[in-house]
Amino acid sequence: MKVLIIGSGGREHAIAWKIKQSPRLKKLYCAPGNGGTAAIAENVSIKADDLSGLAGFCEKEKIDLTIVGPEAPLAFGIVDLFKEKNLKIFGPLKAAARLEGSKVFMKGVCRDEGIPTANFEIFDNAAAAKNFIKSKNTPVVVKADGLAAGKGVVVAKTTAEAINAVDSIMGDRVFGSAGDKIIVEECLEGEEASIIVLSDGENIIPLASSQDHKRIFDGDKGSNTGGMGAYSPAPVVTGEIFEETISKIIMPAIRGMKKKGIPVKGVLYAGIMIFGAMPKLLEFNVRLGDPETQAILPRLNSDLLELLDMAAGGSLKGCDLDWSEKACVSVVMASGGYPGKYEKGKEIFGLEKTLGLGDTMVFHAGTAYGEGRRVITSGGRVLNVSALGNTIKEAIGKAYRACGLIRFEGMQYRKDIGYKAINIIGAKNG
Repeated sequence: MKVLIIGSGGREHAIAWKIKQSPRLKKLYCAPGNGGTAAIAENVSIKADDLSGLAGFCEKEKIDLTIVGPEAPLAFGIVDLFKEKNLKIFGPLKAAARLEGSKVFMKGVCRDEGIPTANFEIFDNAAAAKNFIKSKNTPVVVKADGLAAGKGVVVAKTTAEAINAVDSIMGDRVFGSAGDKIIVEECLEGEEASIIVLSDGENIIPLASSQDHKRIFDGDKGSNTGGMGAYSPAPVVTGEIFEETISKIIMPAIRGMKKKGIPVKGVLYAGIMIFGAMPKLLEFNVRLGDPETQAILPRLNSDLLELLDMAAGGSLKGCDLDWSEKACVSVVMASGGYPGKYEKGKEIFGLEKTLGLGDTMVFHAGTAYGEGRRVITSGGRVLNVSALGNTIKEAIGKAYRACGLIRFEGMQYRKDIGYKAINIIGAKNG
């Protein structure tokens, strides 16, 4: 098969790395790709939001399957365009992508289908939102309705912080039209985790559980980011919680969307908050998580290309996945200043030193090639260092050993990725 992967981040490099292992693969392209995908695929200079350009390329090259990594092309309707041109693509139609593209729409589905989630109110007027906030106890959560690259959620510990969030989103328009409406909801307490499934619109195949680390600094402090690391499996997701998430959150959404005539084909990602044995939905996404994918795919023994091809063009009924018993930890190495302003073009040293490390993968995110084929930084999140181990503790050690071999100016990364899992395991065993 000839395959095109759309996107340029660590998630897309991890997908390409896994697809490359398939005996069904004939030729692999990435658009636009990054410095890492260039080593295992042919990068194509077409941006992820250039829908017509991507469709034209697939027609010209007779691509058998296109896999969409990021959320923006899905929200813009790339699947609709490809289907009009009879091009096979893995992902949901634009109408179904609203589950991620509009938090207001997502909350409506929760209300219709009885999906457990935080209590919420929707506002298109800043003054009304502020008055509501003043009437509530803090903390509260303020969310931009539309896509905001994972940064449109503010957990406000005080009334002043919540009002500032409203001013920033609706007044200063820091997320543009994504802030036309906002949601103000109760702040759920507990442990966050991610449950991701593949869907053919009716049947699902769950992937392994994972847990992300969204804050920039150790101890879950500082600003929200796109994700600073992840691990899989997530010990906080017991068998009971996993089944509850599937039966009470994911399947009601799958059935509800099908009932609306807009089935979810592709990925459905449930970000959940766990309190006791009761998971509640924080958000739905309609693409693989980043950096969760970089912790999940190294554990997958099954042929990913075959699975995605079946989800895109057939049925997943009766499919089963083969998983490694090993744990995986992925650490994000970011540019100095991220998630705020940061500089690009910093040379990355030491990547070659990681090549001989067993069960260790370095997935590129914000990288490119400079003069003389030097690998340089080109984004906020630069690298994902993933490692497998017989235990979470062993995987942590391998991942941080590899991180210690890499350097670039301004480099920053959390030093506590995975330790939460060790604490949870210890508490269970204690």
